[in-house]
Amino acid sequence: MSTDVRRLIEFYKSPLGKISRTLVRDDVTQLAGNVRGQRVLGLGFATPYMRFALGPAERVLAFMPARQGASAWPREGPSHTVLCDPMDMPLTDSAVDLIIAVHALEHIADAEELMRELWRIAAPNARLIVVVPRRRGLWAQFDNTPFGDGNPYSRPQLERLLREHSFIPEQWREALYLPPSQSSLVLKSTRLIEGFGRMFMPMFSGVMVVSAKKALFPAVPRRKKTERFVRIPALSPQAAMELPPER
Repeated sequence: MSTDVRRLIEFYKSPLGKISRTLVRDDVTQLAGNVRGQRVLGLGFATPYMRFALGPAERVLAFMPARQGASAWPREGPSHTVLCDPMDMPLTDSAVDLIIAVHALEHIADAEELMRELWRIAAPNARLIVVVPRRRGLWAQFDNTPFGDGNPYSRPQLERLLREHSFIPEQWREALYLPPSQSSLVLKSTRLIEGFGRMFMPMFSGVMVVSAKKALFPAVPRRKKTERFVRIPALSPQAAMELPPER
């Protein structure tokens, strides 16, 4: 199930959404490192986590799935947003150096085909940062946030998907140990809950953040797309209809 872009926007405007964005963005920024001169692509709804790249990066694009819908980003200046099909992105081969996928992988019906497309557009030694809800986490069990939609992953599942499609996981992070609640008491205790969770309950985080590097050769070849032909029926002359004689 795809999450509507309006729901995503409203979530990130809420107190819980702002805190979750800050917590996850810290991990994304650290894993991304120095992006000066790089071509950066955000896939899904990654714009809340990409502002750090606007200045130093050579080019920043935000691709949003057509089924989800798109919103202009950033608010200031020209929009970097593109509405497209994630399975057939309007980019040449080896076009980007860093891909940040948030609210993307868990909503795709054919994750394997998406991985092949990501490998195609990634430049040699490009990096892929993926944020997905953890299967065991509380955030995947409740549908009051966008992280409760779609198909959550366990760490072995995500690692297998990456490796089988020529992306080598290098660093793993966990985030969102706080319950997905708008309660003011929970929100005020965010740092305490996050610190306790990272130290004593790393397996029960709400989301996983992984950085993977593109391998040199594809492990699985891309599926050949069947060409679509529109068959137009041929027109054949017919005799004019004759009316019966009057009596």
